[in-house]
Amino acid sequence: MAETLWSPPEAMSRGSGMARFARLVGIDPQDYDGLHRWSISEPGAFWRAVWTFAGLAGEIGERDFVPFQNAWMTGATFFPDAKLNLAENLLRGPGEAICVIETDEAGGRREVTRDWLRGEVARVAAGLKQAGVGKGERVATILPNRLENLVTFLATASIGAVWTSCSPDFGAAAILDRIGQVRPKVVFVQSHFRYGGKAHDITERLGSIIAGLEGLEHVVHVGEAGFSCVAPATDYADFGAPGGLGFRRIGFNEPVYILYTSGTTGKPKAIVHRVGGVLLQQVKEHLLHGDVRPGDRVLWYSNTAWMMYHWIVSALACDAVLVLYDGAPILKTKSGPDCTPLWRIVERERLTHLGISPKYLATLADDGFEPGKSFDLSSLRWLMSAGSPVAPYQFDWIYSAIKTDMGFASISGGTEIMGCFLLGSPLHPVRRGMLTVKALGMAVNVLDERGAPVVGRAGELVCTEPFPSMPLTFWGEDGDERYRKTYFADRNEIWTHGDRATMNADGSAVIHGRSDFTLNPGGVRIGTADIYNVCERFAEIEDCIVFGRPVGNDEEIVLCLKMAEGSHANAELARAIRTALRAECSSRHMPAAIYTVSDIPYTLNGKRVEGAAKAVVSGLEVKNRNSLANPASLLAFATLQSKVAL
Repeated sequence: MAETLWSPPEAMSRGSGMARFARLVGIDPQDYDGLHRWSISEPGAFWRAVWTFAGLAGEIGERDFVPFQNAWMTGATFFPDAKLNLAENLLRGPGEAICVIETDEAGGRREVTRDWLRGEVARVAAGLKQAGVGKGERVATILPNRLENLVTFLATASIGAVWTSCSPDFGAAAILDRIGQVRPKVVFVQSHFRYGGKAHDITERLGSIIAGLEGLEHVVHVGEAGFSCVAPATDYADFGAPGGLGFRRIGFNEPVYILYTSGTTGKPKAIVHRVGGVLLQQVKEHLLHGDVRPGDRVLWYSNTAWMMYHWIVSALACDAVLVLYDGAPILKTKSGPDCTPLWRIVERERLTHLGISPKYLATLADDGFEPGKSFDLSSLRWLMSAGSPVAPYQFDWIYSAIKTDMGFASISGGTEIMGCFLLGSPLHPVRRGMLTVKALGMAVNVLDERGAPVVGRAGELVCTEPFPSMPLTFWGEDGDERYRKTYFADRNEIWTHGDRATMNADGSAVIHGRSDFTLNPGGVRIGTADIYNVCERFAEIEDCIVFGRPVGNDEEIVLCLKMAEGSHANAELARAIRTALRAECSSRHMPAAIYTVSDIPYTLNGKRVEGAAKAVVSGLEVKNRNSLANPASLLAFATLQSKVAL
């Protein structure tokens, strides 16, 4: 069993939302396995209990779960009679209380009360109605992570319309590939913003985007007055009018969001999510697994396009204070990288929950930065990470460089489910390298090549029972068919998530990486995360990417390194990498070829793109370069075959 790095104090566990919920449904809080089994075997009772525990506003109806034998997952329905409104639930609570704090990389700060937020939402909602936006019609934003984006989202949800978003740092083609699919009636934009210590003017880019959006009727511009474009435009400050705030309750299974997959294998899939499913899933995760309590202060470092933005915003429904951050998490200065921005906010705002990415953690460690020595982090109860697997050595760094008396949750789920399959728990210890527990209400399992469930061995991560935040459909023609083909083609009516994982006997798990990019030398399946975990500990390596290269009827592992400034790859480093991989993983993990490249390809959401690198090396077309944050990085891979490998 992996080493225990932290155990929740008894008082914390006893008073946690998870323990109180267990007692509510008549199960001993110490019997998590029993609680999880009940949540799967009695889905209607479980999700109804979550609704009650969270105190959600709405009409729940008599029916909570309606199974369909001929399509066990895709045909099942949760709460078919329920009606609710997402914005109504996020705006509940005392009007005079601070509910949102906006911060930025320059040290700016703005805090607002719930009454102020309700007033702004009412104003913008009135503007949307005046613009002719009705139930089910789309509103899009291309805005940074500030209050205006949040207000627009809440206003859209309040009238029963559907919200979708892109980050302003995306290129024009990437934005059109996404929100262009769904034909928004109104789009909110901001032409000037600051990121990474630099001012950015995207006026020209916005012009081409607006011109390319079919069906667009109105543009609202945030920022300085005077923005003009081919569509009717209004300054944000002049949009709408003060008035009363109303909430249009819609069916539990009607749409509220459209989010997008990374789009590395074609045009991004536009995933339509249902209002009740995402709210119920996320309040469960915040209140039970994250132990979010009234008055807690939560921040997840995210742009406005990533699902973690939508996820953290729903903490407002749990009476938490939402802290927004607009800017870069690490700033470049003349004296070197400034790693302090997020930690200054933790100290100043007394954050209880902070969410980041493994890449960010690795960068801090490589720079030798230790937040716990420079800042008062006494308020921080939970650190969370998502986006890719967290390496075991990063767990060590967290508890030595940040603080020892807090929980850490490496969580795994996805845009497709607007939630998690595996995440943390205030009832369980944190074990080195492990995702703590299977989420309540999620029938998570790992299957081997035979389709049999396995423990202690790697296999395919699946979910075998329906859950309320499954997508409603994919937007566009043949959306239902494309949805089923994506997640249910491999195993009929079993959700196949596309991750390779190992489930442990104690209920914890390890994610080895995406199944699409699983390495297969000599017929042995290897997760890419195993190799990244080892390579990231070498100070000489700034970044790396690994993929399989076909050799006859087999494949060999190719490792490409982006070297840290002042470091150079040589035979000695290559030997050290292979030795470490053999010792910590196996001889099968050792790359046949090691090369250096100038850059590593990433998606706009910050994920490595092994498939694009492999395609270029193999002479194949990269289907959607618009999904890459740095498409020029692929140039180095085009000439890889002519280089001498280490």
